[in-house]
This record gives sequence, C-alpha cells and structure tokens, in this order.
Amino acid sequence: MSIKQHYDLIIRNATIIDGTKAARYAGDIAVSDGVIKAIGRLDAAADTEIDASGLIAAPGFIDAHTHDDRLLLSDRDVTPKVSQGVTTVITGNCGISLAHSPVPDGAPTPPLDLLDTEGGWFRFQSFRAYRETLEAQPAAINAACLVGHTTFRVATMDRLDRVATASEIAKMRDMARESLASGAIWISTGTAYPPAACASTEEIIEVCSPLRELGGLYVTHMRNEDDDIVDSMEETFRIGRELGSEVVISHHKCVGTRNHGRSPETLALITKTMGRQAVGLDCYPYIASSTVLRYDRLEQSSKIIITWSKPHPEFSGVDLEEVAKRLNMSRADAVEAIKPAGAIYFMLNEDDVQRILKFDDTMIGSDGLPHDVKPHPRLWGTFPRVLGHYSRDLKLFPLETAVYKMTGLTAAKFGLENRGVLKQGAHADITLFDADTVIDAADFEHSTRPAIGIDTVIVNGTPVWRDGKATGARPGRVLTRAHT
Repeated sequence: MSIKQHYDLIIRNATIIDGTKAARYAGDIAVSDGVIKAIGRLDAAADTEIDASGLIAAPGFIDAHTHDDRLLLSDRDVTPKVSQGVTTVITGNCGISLAHSPVPDGAPTPPLDLLDTEGGWFRFQSFRAYRETLEAQPAAINAACLVGHTTFRVATMDRLDRVATASEIAKMRDMARESLASGAIWISTGTAYPPAACASTEEIIEVCSPLRELGGLYVTHMRNEDDDIVDSMEETFRIGRELGSEVVISHHKCVGTRNHGRSPETLALITKTMGRQAVGLDCYPYIASSTVLRYDRLEQSSKIIITWSKPHPEFSGVDLEEVAKRLNMSRADAVEAIKPAGAIYFMLNEDDVQRILKFDDTMIGSDGLPHDVKPHPRLWGTFPRVLGHYSRDLKLFPLETAVYKMTGLTAAKFGLENRGVLKQGAHADITLFDADTVIDAADFEHSTRPAIGIDTVIVNGTPVWRDGKATGARPGRVLTRAHT
C-alpha cells in the first residue's frame, strides 16, 4: 500500500490566481516548512486542511508604499494590513524611516512625526539596530525596509533650511552605505517635504551614490506633484540615470484642480522614459491624499479633514472649515493654531486615479498612516477596494490583473525573490478571498473598519488571519536583498 505524501498544510478546492496575470485555474496548494511544495489536484494528507471552495487563492498582497516602520513593533499583529490580505509591507517611504533616526531633544521634525509625535520610537541609530529589533520581535507579516534621506538629514544637519555641506553629505552617504550593507532594500526620498525640499539634486545624487554599486531602486515622493509635476519627474529620471538605478515614483497623482486631467501627459512621459531607463510607480485608489497639515494644500483641496492635532486632539476627524469656525479664525490661522497636525486632502480627480491605476506598470500601495488618530481609510481598505470596487464593479481591469498589480509586479520590482507568486518553491504567503463580496468597509467617517470578503491570510505557511480576526501568530520576516 502506498503512503500518501504528508504536508503541514493543504488548501483544498481553491480557484488559484497565481500573481503572474495568467488565467485562474482550480487546484489545491500544499505547504510545508513555510514553502509551497505542490500545486494541483493533490492526493495527500496534512496536519491542517483549509477548504477554499468558492474562494480565490492569491499570493499574499504586497503593499508597495507604507509608513509601517513603527507599527511592526507597536502593533505586531499589524491588523490594518492582515485584515485586507497584505502579507508584506515596503516601509521607510517618502524619505522617512525609524532606521538611522535621530534621538530628538523635543518633538520630532515633521514629517518624521508621521511615525511618532512624541519621539520615543526614534531610538535606532543604525539600520542594523532597527533590523535586529524587528527580527527579535517579529510581526505577523514580512517587512522589506527602505531607509530615508530625510531621516539622514535630520540626524546630520544643524539647520534643515539649506543645502547640505560636503561633510554633511559624506556623513549621510556613510549612513546610506551602512544601511544597504545591513539589509535595507534601497533608499527613499521625500523632497516634497520641507526638511528635504532644500536639498539640491546634486545632494540627493551624492547621498544615494552607494546605489551605483548595487544597481538598486531610488524610490521617491517627488518634489512636486502639481503645477511643476513634469519638471519633478524629469529630475527624478535624471537622478535615476546618474545613479544607474531604477526609479519608483511614489503614489503617482496630479494634485489640485489646475492639474486635473494631466495623467495622460504624465503617463505618456513615463512610457517614453521607460524606453531609455527603468521606471516604476505605485498609487492608491482614492481621490484624497493624507500627510502632515500643510499651508500649500489649502487652495488645492476641495475639502480637508484633520486626522490628528497635538495641541487640539479634539479636532481629529473634523473638517478644517468647522475647526476654523470653532476657533473663530481663518483657515490659514486655524492651521497655525492646531499644528503639528495631520490632514486628509480631497484634491485629486477620479478619472486620473483610474488612468493611473489601469496603467500596466502601476503597483498598489496604501500610503496609510497607522498612527493618525482618525486615519485615511486607505490604511484599512486599499487592496479590497482595488479588487472589489475597481476590478469587479467598475471592470477597470480583470481580477488577474488586479492581483498581479499587488503581488507579482511588486515582488519583481523590489527584488523579493519567490514572493508575490503561487508556484512550487515560493514562500507560502497566501490570501484567500471571496471575489463576489470582497470590498473595503472603511470610509472617511468610519476609517478603521476591516474589509469584507478576506477569509484567510497565511504568512510563511502560518495563518495570521482567520474567522475575521488575527490569530496571534507572528511568523513575519525582515526581507533583505540576500534573504527574501
């Protein structure tokens, strides 16, 4: 009598979408030691079996753009992400990272306060220290960590309202080199924000020059996403050429009424540039953005909602117009009165959002801010919104394409080997969802409601989300270029 092959876990009767854009097919998935061992109609046994009848089995979603650096330590279940099927996050975006963070005397310099308004988490003075802490206290999901140029600036410079000196650039370059040697996947910048806005193109090229030796990614929240968006894109492409690196344009969008409808122009420029150098981009599926409270967004936004305020916490979730009314001030004066603060800005155009989402090379990134008191709903709803609203309901693209944009494409772009696909030998990051019901439940009023239709989430072979709640398992890994 033959003995059946035995596995740790078998997912039975699934409809498999493998993350490559290939057509779906029916099958079982067998997992042992955190790795997919077989896919097909399997006559085998397992310690645990999950019946996925009526469900899609997809690679675990990879969030291409997050600010989860601290969340991985302060909420290790990472519920906003696992509840929507995310198994890996790319952290350290927009030039902001905990790694190489300064130890502040007072409140952190914005936009570092997006990670921590008090400063207690800014205690990792090297990337190695941050990585080793993550490894010692694993989260439920995997993390691939960028390191941020803005963080380097704040840690190095006595004044941020100027270009860095040669000696300061040398110190920042050493930080970048140490980070890349210690496991940071690549480098990010956020020249749209005041601490880095004063950096010249040449400063950025010199600080990021260790990328030349590795041919890695330069990931950027560009200097401008509104009137001067094309000039900023050209600067970004130049930096990539100078570094010999692929560039990733973070949360690509066209900001402000004057720039609504410009996405055909920007996407055409990206397509043209792809003919001479490697370019990538991500976006989120909403017409509102969110970041620190800024004066320059007042006239560009049709509506502004306060997400947090340090001196006035009572205004979290309140429209800025109402804040100004309660304070008996102009909107501009109210901004000054409640800073430091964060806000949601309604300043994008739905047609542009859809064009950018549909663009073949666009990855999906939430850009969620997990430490806001009243966060943007994208923190909890990005991936189900793409699957349910844009793919199923609006038919913007097939479900296979939607899954590819949040799995295989992102894994390939960030060099996450054997992730983002369902195949024999791949790491067993798997999300089971109901294609007929999956949808985001979080909205601007109830921004932390878990998504509908996410059945089971498995990270490195271990379920971390089942029956509508976290399992408490924390099998996540820190993904470096040598260990993905």
